[in-house]
Amino acid sequence: QVQLVESGGGLVQPGGSLRLSCAASGFTFRAYAMSWYRQAPGKERELVAGITSAGGSTNYADSVKGRFTISRDNAKNTVYLQMNSLKPEDTAVYYCNAERGCIRYWGQGTQVTVSS
Repeated sequence: QVQLVESGGGLVQPGGSLRLSCAASGFTFRAYAMSWYRQAPGKERELVAGITSAGGSTNYADSVKGRFTISRDNAKNTVYLQMNSLKPEDTAVYYCNAERGCIRYWGQGTQVTVSS
C-alpha cells in the first residue's frame, strides 16, 4: 500500500536547523511531484515547498524562501526539506505530499517546534 513516512521533526531553538525526510513506498515515486505542506494550530494547511518529478524545478512559499530547500533522491524514494534559520512562526505539523494529476497522497505529519 501507499506510504509516506515523515521524520526529522522536533524541538529547535530560533535560528537553528532541521532536516525533514519523507520516505515513500507503494507507488512510482519518480513519476510524482512532491511537496511539503505545514499546518499550525488554528490555521489552514499551507504549501511550503514543491519539487517536480525529476527534480528540475522547485517552488517555495515567500515566507521560507532563502531559508528552506527542498530536494529529492529518486533512487531512495525520498524527499527532503532542509530548514535553516528557523523562526517561531515555522512551528507547525509538516506534511509530505505526492501528486500526479488528480492523484494525491499524504503522510501522517511530523511536528516541528521552534522555541527557546
